[in-house]
Amino acid sequence: MTLNEIITLLEGEVLTPSPDLDAQIPCAFASDLISDILMCTKEPTLLLTGLTNTQVIRLSDMIDLSGIVFVRGKKPSQELIEMAEERNLLLMMTKMTMYRSSGLLYNAGLRSCKI
Repeated sequence: MTLNEIITLLEGEVLTPSPDLDAQIPCAFASDLISDILMCTKEPTLLLTGLTNTQVIRLSDMIDLSGIVFVRGKKPSQELIEMAEERNLLLMMTKMTMYRSSGLLYNAGLRSCKI
Protein backbone atom coordinates (compact mmCIF):
# COMPACT_ATOMS: atom_id res chain seq x y z
CA MET A 1 0.00 0.00 0.00
CA THR A 2 1.34 3.47 -0.85
CA LEU A 3 1.39 6.56 1.34
CA ASN A 4 -1.01 8.19 -1.11
CA GLU A 5 -3.50 5.34 -0.68
CA ILE A 6 -3.18 5.56 3.11
CA ILE A 7 -3.78 9.32 3.10
CA THR A 8 -6.88 8.88 0.97
CA LEU A 9 -8.23 5.94 2.98
CA LEU A 10 -7.82 7.73 6.32
CA GLU A 11 -8.97 11.09 4.96
CA GLY A 12 -5.65 12.31 6.26
CA GLU A 13 -4.09 15.72 6.39
CA VAL A 14 -0.38 15.67 5.55
CA LEU A 15 1.66 17.82 7.96
CA THR A 16 5.13 17.44 6.46
CA PRO A 17 6.31 17.27 2.88
CA SER A 18 7.06 13.75 1.75
CA PRO A 19 9.70 12.90 -0.82
CA ASP A 20 7.65 10.10 -2.32
CA LEU A 21 3.93 9.64 -1.74
CA ASP A 22 4.09 6.60 -4.02
CA ALA A 23 6.46 4.83 -1.60
CA GLN A 24 5.28 1.38 -0.56
CA ILE A 25 4.51 0.94 3.14
CA PRO A 26 5.10 -2.68 4.19
CA CYS A 27 3.28 -2.69 7.53
CA ALA A 28 1.70 -0.71 10.35
CA PHE A 29 1.60 -0.69 14.13
CA ALA A 30 -0.80 1.19 16.44
CA SER A 31 0.02 2.16 20.01
CA ASP A 32 0.14 5.02 22.49
CA LEU A 33 2.86 3.33 24.56
CA ILE A 34 6.46 4.16 23.65
CA SER A 35 7.69 0.96 25.28
CA ASP A 36 5.41 -1.14 23.06
CA ILE A 37 6.48 0.77 19.96
CA LEU A 38 10.15 0.19 20.76
CA MET A 39 9.64 -3.52 21.41
CA CYS A 40 7.28 -4.33 18.56
CA THR A 41 8.64 -2.66 15.44
CA LYS A 42 11.41 -4.61 13.74
CA GLU A 43 10.97 -3.40 10.13
CA PRO A 44 9.95 -0.22 8.27
CA THR A 45 6.62 0.65 9.89
CA LEU A 46 3.80 3.16 9.66
CA LEU A 47 2.99 4.18 13.22
CA LEU A 48 -0.56 5.09 14.25
CA THR A 49 -0.60 6.91 17.57
CA GLY A 50 -2.22 9.57 19.69
CA LEU A 51 1.12 10.61 21.17
CA THR A 52 1.97 14.16 20.16
CA ASN A 53 5.07 14.81 22.24
CA THR A 54 8.56 15.09 20.76
CA GLN A 55 9.51 11.64 22.09
CA VAL A 56 7.54 10.05 19.26
CA ILE A 57 9.84 11.76 16.74
CA ARG A 58 12.92 10.69 18.66
CA LEU A 59 11.67 7.12 18.24
CA SER A 60 12.35 7.45 14.53
CA ASP A 61 16.05 7.76 15.38
CA MET A 62 15.92 4.33 17.04
CA ILE A 63 13.52 2.40 14.80
CA ASP A 64 12.67 2.48 11.12
CA LEU A 65 9.45 4.49 10.84
CA SER A 66 7.99 5.05 7.38
CA GLY A 67 5.69 7.73 8.76
CA ILE A 68 3.45 8.66 11.67
CA VAL A 69 -0.32 9.00 11.63
CA PHE A 70 -1.78 10.99 14.51
CA VAL A 71 -5.27 9.68 15.24
CA ARG A 72 -8.33 11.15 16.96
CA GLY A 73 -7.72 14.56 15.36
CA LYS A 74 -4.65 15.22 17.47
CA LYS A 75 -2.40 17.88 15.97
CA PRO A 76 1.26 17.97 16.99
CA SER A 77 3.14 21.14 17.87
CA GLN A 78 5.13 23.10 15.32
CA GLU A 79 8.32 21.97 17.09
CA LEU A 80 7.40 18.34 16.53
CA ILE A 81 6.57 18.99 12.86
CA GLU A 82 9.94 20.71 12.36
CA MET A 83 11.75 17.78 13.99
CA ALA A 84 10.02 15.41 11.56
CA GLU A 85 10.91 17.62 8.58
CA GLU A 86 14.59 17.50 9.62
CA ARG A 87 14.38 13.70 9.54
CA ASN A 88 12.41 13.64 6.27
CA LEU A 89 9.65 11.79 8.14
CA LEU A 90 6.06 11.92 6.90
CA LEU A 91 3.52 13.11 9.46
CA MET A 92 -0.20 13.09 8.91
CA MET A 93 -3.29 13.36 11.05
CA THR A 94 -6.76 11.87 10.80
CA LYS A 95 -9.94 12.56 12.72
CA MET A 96 -10.61 8.82 12.86
CA THR A 97 -10.00 6.77 15.98
CA MET A 98 -7.03 4.43 16.20
CA TYR A 99 -9.39 1.44 16.04
CA ARG A 100 -11.15 2.62 12.89
CA SER A 101 -7.90 3.69 11.21
CA SER A 102 -6.28 0.36 11.94
CA GLY A 103 -9.30 -1.57 10.71
CA LEU A 104 -9.52 0.37 7.45
CA LEU A 105 -5.82 -0.14 6.73
CA TYR A 106 -5.98 -3.83 7.61
CA ASN A 107 -9.07 -4.42 5.45
CA ALA A 108 -7.35 -2.62 2.57
CA GLY A 109 -4.47 -5.10 2.77
CA LEU A 110 -1.84 -3.37 4.93
CA ARG A 111 -0.43 -6.03 7.22
CA SER A 112 0.56 -5.71 10.84
CA CYS A 113 4.28 -5.44 11.50
CA LYS A 114 6.14 -8.50 12.70
CA ILE A 115 6.77 -8.60 16.43
